[in-house]
Amino acid sequence: MGFKGTKQEKKENYDKKLCDLLEQYTQVLVCAADNVGSTQLQGIRKGLRPDSVVLMGKNTMMKRSIRLHAERTGNEAYLNLMTLLVGNVGLIFTKGDLKEVSEEVAKYKVGAPARVGLVAPIDVVVPPGNTGLDPSQTSFFQVLNIPTKINKGTVEIVAPVELIHKGEKVGSSEAALLSKLGIRPFSYGLVVQSVYDNGSVFSPEVLDLTEDDLCARFAAGVSNVAALSLGISYPTLAAAPHMFANAYKNVVAVALATEYSFPQAEKVKEYLADPSKFAAAAPAAAASVSSGSAAPAAAKVEEKAAEPEEESDDDMGFGLFD
Repeated sequence: MGFKGTKQEKKENYDKKLCDLLEQYTQVLVCAADNVGSTQLQGIRKGLRPDSVVLMGKNTMMKRSIRLHAERTGNEAYLNLMTLLVGNVGLIFTKGDLKEVSEEVAKYKVGAPARVGLVAPIDVVVPPGNTGLDPSQTSFFQVLNIPTKINKGTVEIVAPVELIHKGEKVGSSEAALLSKLGIRPFSYGLVVQSVYDNGSVFSPEVLDLTEDDLCARFAAGVSNVAALSLGISYPTLAAAPHMFANAYKNVVAVALATEYSFPQAEKVKEYLADPSKFAAAAPAAAASVSSGSAAPAAAKVEEKAAEPEEESDDDMGFGLFD
């Protein structure tokens, strides 16, 4: 049951409750609560226990409590929450995994009818088929330009019709028709808008990132840094391997064009002077295979002894700089 007392006592109790939650939790989900009923909200509270607590209230009261708590404790990180309290929102304080809590919140959605004047969050499409309505109800379909026919004494919709577009307001005719057809096109629940984690605020889409996504983005960043460094000839850790490789190629090219030489260049010159050594490079590379992998390789060779020999791609491994 809710707290009973005077208006001032209720404010003081709410302030104390919110401040206690700010002391206990460092993670908060800011959720939109449009069209969420009390019964539905109670189910969400039960489903999130014991690691999470749902707190609703007026934005002005929440902002006031957060501001006073920040002043008392000196922790101004809580002030980042104040800019997020816009519209009909609630706070979910949690000690659990943010992604798991967000996914759990998304499960508690209930179907809702299309009410007159409501802004459609999605497109509403009426499927074809028998409606079960008698022919006297065809006026609804005619007003909305829905093609129908009479089949076995009932109205049948011939083709799918996009009745309401996303962002449009539901009219009286559309609401009446969907009600007669028993269609509840919309579903509502708490929607996570922002995530607060120990002073940092970010979008809920960040919770969907995996380790592979992070590695891919990091690799793309390193690639961009290396490309920029090579383009402006500015040495960085990312570009250093490429710079050394390019420098080595330039030095070898100079050695081949002049009488100057060094051990690595001599090997290249030998290959260019006697192309037959290219063919010997592949067996030499095969001989360096570790003994641990040699046995399985030999077994595979024996199994395929009866098959015709094919030219292996390994023959292209020149091993010029071994």
